[in-house]
Amino acid sequence: MEYRFMGRTGLKVSEMCFGTQTFGWGADEPTAHRMASAFVEAGGNFFDTSNTYNEGLSETYLGSWLAQQPDRSQVVIASKVFFPAGQGPNDTGLSRKHIFHQIDASLRRLQTDYIDLYQMHCFDASTPLEETLRALDDLVRMGKVRYIGASNYVPSQLMRAIMLSEFKDWARFDCLQPEYSLLVRSTEWELLPLCRAQGIGVIAWSPLAGGWLTGKYRRDAPPPPDSRVGRADRWDDLPDQRETERTWAIIDTLVDIANARGKTPAQVALRWVIQQPGVTAPIFGARTPEQLAQNLGAVGWTLSPDELSALDAASAIPLPSPYSFVERYTRRR
Repeated sequence: MEYRFMGRTGLKVSEMCFGTQTFGWGADEPTAHRMASAFVEAGGNFFDTSNTYNEGLSETYLGSWLAQQPDRSQVVIASKVFFPAGQGPNDTGLSRKHIFHQIDASLRRLQTDYIDLYQMHCFDASTPLEETLRALDDLVRMGKVRYIGASNYVPSQLMRAIMLSEFKDWARFDCLQPEYSLLVRSTEWELLPLCRAQGIGVIAWSPLAGGWLTGKYRRDAPPPPDSRVGRADRWDDLPDQRETERTWAIIDTLVDIANARGKTPAQVALRWVIQQPGVTAPIFGARTPEQLAQNLGAVGWTLSPDELSALDAASAIPLPSPYSFVERYTRRR
């Protein structure tokens, strides 16, 4: 496992981030502990969770494992806040009240004094950005948070947050968690260039597009019943949302490269994300130790330029205006 600096910071994280959304859903506590330990044994040090994953069980299981570790400082823990964590009118969003309440709840579940990377799970249009950023700056100054990050922000929202933080001399976002995969490449239009220019780390969620890039779904074949599509876990991953000729072209290319390299399609898809400019780490999940081991097969090798070109060509999407206009008339440096 290689390590990379998270954006402009001096924090080194593993090139793959273990997303623990399955802890408490698909993985019970003993299984979660076994997988977390196996990830560390493979060289990983970066875990991602959220205060609302499985009603807090994800943080709870990760916390009970963390409490057993001999040196907390060797592990980088990322968590998030935004989505409803209760039934009250102030149990959601990015208000100062909700953030301060949820950071303490997360720290209790995680059994730690601080969170390495505290991320805003989604932009909150109902709360002044200044209120959110000032609250986060206070958490950093209090020592409860080491770094702050954003997830599911559009470029203008992210840039405004950076400018406000620099103008006010507040802690600023040092990491972005966007959706990014061979199936979802619109992140490349503005977000990735912005992050590279501003020294912001990028940890990509859903790098396997909800399982579509694992090879388990094939053209003209029913989805396996024990799969996200088969169980209809998430609307975004259902065939009506994912199934296109472009999707099948990507999957065919993944399968061809995987067969030629002795890898799985999932390993190839993860490797593609790892090798994209500006990406710090993809966030992968696993419900079983076997899935974890398979995903870890994405490290220790590289895709060739020809393989990258084939995947880029299969997953290319036409640029909308004004990106297409700029692409047509501007020479890339």
